[in-house]
Amino acid sequence: MTFIVAIDGPAAAGKGTISKAVAAHFGFAHLDTGLLYRAVGAKTLSDIDPIEAAKTLTPADMQGDLRTPEVAQAASKVAVISEVRAALVDFQRNFAARNGGAVLDGRDIGTVICPDADVKLFVTASAEVRAERRFLELSAKEHDVTRDQVLADVIARDKRDSERKEAPLKPAGDAVTIDTSELSIEDAVAAALSVVDQARG
Repeated sequence: MTFIVAIDGPAAAGKGTISKAVAAHFGFAHLDTGLLYRAVGAKTLSDIDPIEAAKTLTPADMQGDLRTPEVAQAASKVAVISEVRAALVDFQRNFAARNGGAVLDGRDIGTVICPDADVKLFVTASAEVRAERRFLELSAKEHDVTRDQVLADVIARDKRDSERKEAPLKPAGDAVTIDTSELSIEDAVAAALSVVDQARG
């Protein structure tokens, strides 16, 4: 049985948390596709060519701290390169096609990677709310950042992700939007589970 849940949205909207909860609830496999781009971005920080980094990506590259601001910016930069995206598409589609169901979260799952997904969600929140969440997350890990700096990073990344020529960040035409700006984690997860439940009949 294949059942694909595509969850897209901008940084720090809560799509990762929701994706993990949906996967755990239904016993589906979960792939945070952003980690693929973060891993490629991290390799480029060691002066490795982005296309080469994408083509030679291994599970070992997904380890370590890929949640730093530097890696996030590098990931957003390599994600605009069409050859990098092409190198990672097959990996994502093969994961989605596995038996037992799969949840993939990213920027272009419902629009490009799995346009025929059984469920498509677009998880979003205001830039200010997302920046505050990211600031608290980074501060807890003792990264030296300011609120203004994180908000500027979020806005810059949104612009780059939504304006890129290849697979821009946008909701699929048939995606259900969940705005988490005013929602608790529990309410956001409940909204997502409800949509998946309905689709499963």
